[in-house]
Amino acid sequence: MANREVNLVKRVWIDHVGGYRFCTIVLSANGRVKPDCVRVNGREERHPEGAYYIEWYEGTKRRRISVGRSAADASSRRLVKEAELNAINHGVAVVPQNGNRRSIPAAVVDFLDETKLTKKPKTLAAYTTALNYFTETCPKFYLDEIERKDLLKFCAFLRDDKDQAPRSVYNKFENLMTFLKAQGIRGLVGKNDRPRYTEEEPEIYEEEELEKLFAACNAEERLWFEFFLMTGLREQEVMHTYWSDVNFASATVRVSHKPDRGWTPKAYKEREIPIPNKLVASLKTWKSARADRNCGFVFPTSGCNIKLDFLDCLKAVAKRAKLKEEDFLLHKFRATFATWSLWAGVDLRTVQSYLGHSDLESTMRYLKPSRSKEARAKQNEVFAWPALHAMHSLR
Repeated sequence: MANREVNLVKRVWIDHVGGYRFCTIVLSANGRVKPDCVRVNGREERHPEGAYYIEWYEGTKRRRISVGRSAADASSRRLVKEAELNAINHGVAVVPQNGNRRSIPAAVVDFLDETKLTKKPKTLAAYTTALNYFTETCPKFYLDEIERKDLLKFCAFLRDDKDQAPRSVYNKFENLMTFLKAQGIRGLVGKNDRPRYTEEEPEIYEEEELEKLFAACNAEERLWFEFFLMTGLREQEVMHTYWSDVNFASATVRVSHKPDRGWTPKAYKEREIPIPNKLVASLKTWKSARADRNCGFVFPTSGCNIKLDFLDCLKAVAKRAKLKEEDFLLHKFRATFATWSLWAGVDLRTVQSYLGHSDLESTMRYLKPSRSKEARAKQNEVFAWPALHAMHSLR
């Protein structure tokens, strides 16, 4: 006989674990759910944040769906689901209520299941976070109940309750809109309803910073960060670089699909990047000095596994060099690669290809004005007209 028990829990923030957890609800003397009260380690606590969930088992598999933020509504949903399971348990056909209306929780589960099959883990994580926040703040249960006000409240919730930066609010809003579009829901918001953010100029490293950083590196650390700087690769791409991707004869590094690791480049685009002779020589030396010649990774751990702590290592070197740790990020190497390449006269389309950008606009962000002495000298040359000098002498 199938399990027909349905539990009601609430997903709340627990300070001492630094994250959200599902906690059992608290019942009052009359058997009703006490709003916003849960048990944490056996102790009753009040948690107004978070959403209620109903959970039940289908065989050994647990099912759990969000049922909003109202304790009364959540309790009603639990009773309805329990009655439904009881009917199924006795062989009674259950006719779905409300015709073909679809619940938000069910749509979210299906959407994320499909995303898991078709997108990269990072994309799945972004959609999951955005939709969890939406179900937490939206009191509606059915998709056709969602209206413009719910989307505006979602943005305000991210901004005010979650202290999200404008860019993060924008990204999560766009993820939500993608979800709604997949459900056939369009036209809820106008152009002016969408969150805005200021596109900040990408930060790059100054030469003096890099000189100090590299001076504090040992040989291995220097090669890591020179590789980031001279290839413009993303962190995941560096982590998944094999020796078979490095062509010493043509002085190139290739970003390629790694089916044995279940990893693919962003946007599923493979590409090839030329590397300077200095880096080629360093890589040859590094390869010949390695004890584990059978390891395919260029930068593995001691057990030939993926190296996951490049950022921690960078911060440690910055601290050793007495530089501000917060100013040192792996992505700044990529931004520096792009900006320096453009300053050196490499055309925009070629830099786009090196970076693996899908659109030219992403690459154009790195068209930063040069502040070098050479740039200043050229500016002097631009305005060194004889006529201009003559006009100046007449004053």
